[in-house]
Amino acid sequence: MSDQLQGTPAIEGWFTTGPEPHLIGARCPQCGTYVFPPRASDCPNPACESTTLEPTELSRTGTLWSYAENRYAPPPPYVVAEPFEPYALAAVELEQEGLIVLGQVAHGVLASGLKVGMPMVLELGLLNPEPGQDAKLIYVWAPA
Repeated sequence: MSDQLQGTPAIEGWFTTGPEPHLIGARCPQCGTYVFPPRASDCPNPACESTTLEPTELSRTGTLWSYAENRYAPPPPYVVAEPFEPYALAAVELEQEGLIVLGQVAHGVLASGLKVGMPMVLELGLLNPEPGQDAKLIYVWAPA
């Protein structure tokens, strides 16, 4: 599904947009700690004194750690598609890094289709697409 979507990333530098998208995080070259979203300086590990982090592609797969479903439209100034459609959010523990990353779940997958511990894969989705406007891509989690 990911390779069929066209648009520009809603947030530049957080994920790749190829047929197999990856999150872009950062890794401390001194202690190996990973972070997402990416940043360039100061390792978050309190036991490490490194002041540099290196950009790195993160795992595309992980395990569903937790999830929730939003059934109510958020209030302004947040912009929502009309009519509002409920959506799920997931916290996924990345397979190799052990880092937990939050994100929306793929369109059409609600809480009833999720179970803690299930395998998940990173895909691309569209953020409130509107006719005649540039489509904004986001990363989403989908059951693997």
